[in-house]
Amino acid sequence: METFWPLFFVCLGEIFELKAELNSDKKEKKKEAVKKVIASMTVGKDVSALFPDVVNCMQTDNLELKKLVYLYLMNYAKSQPDMAIMAVNTFVKDCEDPNPLIRALAVRTMGCIRVDKITEYLCEPLRKCLKDEDPYVRKTAAVCVAKLHDINAQLVEDQGFLDTLKDLISDSNPMVVANAVAALSEIAESHPNSNLLDLNPQTINKLLTALNECTEWGQIFILDCLANYTPRDDRESQSICERVTPRLSHANSAVVLSAVKVLMKFMEMLPKDLDYYGTLLKKLAPPLVTLLSAEPELQYVALRNINLIVQRRPEILKHEMKVFFVKYNDPIYVKLEKLDIMIRLASQANIAQVLAELKEYATEVDVDFVRKAVRAIGRCAIKVEQSAERCVSTLLDLIQTKVNYVVQEAIVVIKDIFRKYPNKYESVIATLCENLDSLDEPEARAAMIWIVGEYAERIDNADELLESFLEGFHDESTQVQLQLLTAIVKLFLKKPTETQELVQQVLSLATQDSDNPDLRDRGYIYWRLLSTDPVAAKEVVLAEKPLISEETDLIEPTLLEELICHIGTLASVYHKPPSAFVEGSRGVQHKRLPGSAGSGESVESPDTGSAAGVSDAPPAVIPSQGDLLGDLLNLDLTPPATTGPPPPATSGMQLGAMDLLGGGLDSLLGGDLGGSSAMGAGFGAPPAAPAASFSAPVSGGLDDLFDLGGGVGMPMGAYSPPKTVWLPAMKGKGLEISGTFARRAGVIQMEMTLTNKAMSVMTDFAIQFNRNSFGLAPAGPLQVLTPLSPNQSIEVTLPLNTVGPVMKMDPLNNLQVAVKNNIDVFYFSCQYPISMLFVEDGKMGVSEVQSSGGFSVRLPELRGRAEELSRHLTFRCAASTSWHLLLPFLSDASTRPQPGAAQKRRPAVVLSFQ
Repeated sequence: METFWPLFFVCLGEIFELKAELNSDKKEKKKEAVKKVIASMTVGKDVSALFPDVVNCMQTDNLELKKLVYLYLMNYAKSQPDMAIMAVNTFVKDCEDPNPLIRALAVRTMGCIRVDKITEYLCEPLRKCLKDEDPYVRKTAAVCVAKLHDINAQLVEDQGFLDTLKDLISDSNPMVVANAVAALSEIAESHPNSNLLDLNPQTINKLLTALNECTEWGQIFILDCLANYTPRDDRESQSICERVTPRLSHANSAVVLSAVKVLMKFMEMLPKDLDYYGTLLKKLAPPLVTLLSAEPELQYVALRNINLIVQRRPEILKHEMKVFFVKYNDPIYVKLEKLDIMIRLASQANIAQVLAELKEYATEVDVDFVRKAVRAIGRCAIKVEQSAERCVSTLLDLIQTKVNYVVQEAIVVIKDIFRKYPNKYESVIATLCENLDSLDEPEARAAMIWIVGEYAERIDNADELLESFLEGFHDESTQVQLQLLTAIVKLFLKKPTETQELVQQVLSLATQDSDNPDLRDRGYIYWRLLSTDPVAAKEVVLAEKPLISEETDLIEPTLLEELICHIGTLASVYHKPPSAFVEGSRGVQHKRLPGSAGSGESVESPDTGSAAGVSDAPPAVIPSQGDLLGDLLNLDLTPPATTGPPPPATSGMQLGAMDLLGGGLDSLLGGDLGGSSAMGAGFGAPPAAPAASFSAPVSGGLDDLFDLGGGVGMPMGAYSPPKTVWLPAMKGKGLEISGTFARRAGVIQMEMTLTNKAMSVMTDFAIQFNRNSFGLAPAGPLQVLTPLSPNQSIEVTLPLNTVGPVMKMDPLNNLQVAVKNNIDVFYFSCQYPISMLFVEDGKMGVSEVQSSGGFSVRLPELRGRAEELSRHLTFRCAASTSWHLLLPFLSDASTRPQPGAAQKRRPAVVLSFQ
């Protein structure tokens, strides 16, 4: 204790000294005391005990002292709300001070004191300041309205401050106009559905007039407001562009980017054959180039914005390629961004100098930069066909350097070149095979395996090469395992007599010794195909693959439009919409570009639909890293139509007992279908696969419904609600999920439709549930066996059980779901019908009721169709939790009695889940 006493007395002594100085009659001593208080407050010392003494110092004509006192007030008013009321009278008095600086200081401090108790006292002083004769006071009061609205929105609306703000847009002083626009924009963001900024040609003209005389930050406020306006026609759009264009030469980069944003939006409405359109394109390039001469951090922000601009309008910077050449002292983040833009601007006219640069970059010491440079060479080959041969030659030169990571990246991009130009550059395969032993990265190994499998007929020792990979099959990554499986099956279909043992070995490893469901399922698919229909197997596995394009990482059109509308903000740097990283209760407006010339579409919409003016068919995309093995894309597994006699009929249940490749592939080797063959001799029966049941349902009709025939089972026509959209494409980065719940054959099922509305392939799907009221959980993994290509939809059924963790939800049947793919993790919630939790047999007697602790329930009505089928259908609850519910009978919303209508009393259903 003795240790702390001296410190206590020192602190206490300091407070007493400051208190005495604050109450001094000498103005200088008082000012010095307040400075000491502010200094202590700044370093984190608690000087709230001096609140009354500091507030007493407000009664002064000294502007410097008053500023210091107001600063103290703003800091401690929230923790001392009762004492802050002491300052109200001084605020009111200062708002009528002859000095406009003091009036503005008072109203600014009022807006910063976020205390509900004193806001109502500040309305009258604020109203006077909004109509003050001095523009400095008016502009300060305009911002204060936005701050007050954040504290008490209803009070601001009731006091009519919003109307006063709108009137200030017509103010004669440009700074007042700018602050009024900024305040209204801030308030409109928190109330997206309000029409506070009612922009019309007259208002726009006032804003453009004020634009020339504002400070730089005032110009940004006005430009951002202009960006939310949709011109009536192309003439008005051109007029606005002409008046905004001078802002491109401003020294402040934020003003330049805001001006670029306005011009990019309004250019959408200009006809491309207009002379001014070409002039505007030329005027946009120099200011963007100038931004790249700033410090690295600003360069990076400019490059991220330029990246969006060249995706939308590459013609703006098509002659400025040299600006994006990398400098030796550029930070890595600037180098990578420049490299990306170089590829986007590459064309036949400049490809020679681009390739020369990229070859230089590939010899740098920075590994990440070198890897991206090598990939960029491959992208150039795919984008500019005339340069493909030169690119391949450059890649071969890089392979000869024997630098491990350079060689591996080169092999990966050469695989893509083979996909783009089949049967054209296969002469380089021998060079690639020489480096096979040095490959240790999964992506490079998978690419090399794909090349060997795809061109197995041209490689004499293809079986030996693939067998060398097979030796360490279990140690390989999933990507390599899947590619190796497909490559060996390709090899077998091309050289069946030589590789029978090899294909049996890989199928056995994939189906029996692997616990990866993707690998196992693909192995079973190949096994069945090869066993039943070799012709179909050839058509599926050796199918001609679609050519790929260079657009590997284009942002999908809808998102790109929204990001263009946010140029100059964090969204344009992250390349994500604000809703993806801004948290809070504020409503988010999804912006998009206006329609083409002559249309008057709204710039903003609550739910962004398809991008205006964008083709519905996006370009093909190079498969992402997780899809390098996509040989089973878009396959039709139905047997091909043949004119000959049909193959011997086999039931679905007999497939599991067939000899692998026995009989079915005899025709491939030229053998007899019915006799023994060399191929079938070494094959045993395949392991029992998890095949789907093909047993027919019990006989339908009312007999089964009433259980008169003694059968147990749900009629095939069981009701399931229509699918609804659970995850919109905007929130799912192009992935849209719609679905419903059903109960079929005693199993709860989640039926979903996955739609890819993005421009990249989606793979690696997985699903997880949060804890919920009835312990619902997936009974197995989410089975999406093939990659989901752009504009493709796939139906998925996920079986559920009720053995998961339990937590009461509100509402009770709410289910929170997380879905993951190769792009991101997405979250949504949905509600399932309680009827899913009932089993179908309905035969639990009284003794069963007593022993199990549950009970039978007779429903007078059931959903939809069931109502016309039965009035007495018995269910037994199948849930595993212990909730007690009191529900009305389960009927459609359409059958519920309407308010005010004569209502017949209906029995309730009491369910006790044990």
